[in-house]
Amino acid sequence: MNFIMITVFTPTYNRAHTLERLYNSLCTQTSFDFEWLVIDDGSTDETKAFFASIASSSFNIRYYYQTNGGKHRAINKGVALARGEWFFIVDSDDYLPADSIETIKRYVGEINDDNRFCGITGLRVHPDFTPIGNIVFDKPTDIDNLTFRIKYKGIGDYAEIFRTSVLKEYPFPEYEGEKFCTEALVWNRIARKYVTRFVNAKIYICEYQVGGLTDTYEKIMRNSPRAAMLYYKELLCLDGLPLRLRISFHLLYWNYRKSFKGELEHETAPTWKMKILFVFLNPMYKVWRKLKCLKNNIAQYL
Repeated sequence: MNFIMITVFTPTYNRAHTLERLYNSLCTQTSFDFEWLVIDDGSTDETKAFFASIASSSFNIRYYYQTNGGKHRAINKGVALARGEWFFIVDSDDYLPADSIETIKRYVGEINDDNRFCGITGLRVHPDFTPIGNIVFDKPTDIDNLTFRIKYKGIGDYAEIFRTSVLKEYPFPEYEGEKFCTEALVWNRIARKYVTRFVNAKIYICEYQVGGLTDTYEKIMRNSPRAAMLYYKELLCLDGLPLRLRISFHLLYWNYRKSFKGELEHETAPTWKMKILFVFLNPMYKVWRKLKCLKNNIAQYL
């Protein structure tokens, strides 16, 4: 097998208690053609001390500290610093099966010279190795991520490995005062130009933590309304979007618009079509807000 360098990238924030498990899983890989690049996004726990205490002769470890700015800023910095041809984001509370890197090398080797591909997408699994996503292809399938999510109705988290050069084409937008931008925004942008190879390979073990991004997703989105609006605005620009999704995305856009009181940039501001449609959707939006509030109030007593 030809030498293929992979950057295993970990953005972390106050996860000193889970990092050792990830580190141990990297130490037991069957292939060591990777570096471990870590961006510490302002941790106040023992994360820095942990990295000062470890060493590995099998693979290179590079640790950087930055002021807390959010995972998307950490990814932007990681992409800029990466030495690998391929970029594999592995969160600090997750870990890898022993053959993960070897498996990734085999699959990316098949597409390494084909510039139609942005990368491969494998399976994230629970600790008992049951898949997290709802779709598992029997054989390698070449489609873009938007087709997978909309046409195939793919739901759940998967393990994406991207060409580092492609990620450099599509940096995450950074808004002052906001610390979150969903990865899906960038993955969708990439999908308009590139396809990915979906493979039936369990390469990532995921254990969701209380208080993590997944657990507090809606609250985090509301605290970063411009990035949220940009995400839904771009979804609304897609051709062939089912009506039910178009209505939902409109309502979600205006939901986050309510959270931002300042002046919007052109890229996040609603188009005239969105404004006109909102005139008709506004009554539905108000009902949706009331029902959501009622649901939250009821949940307090359950």
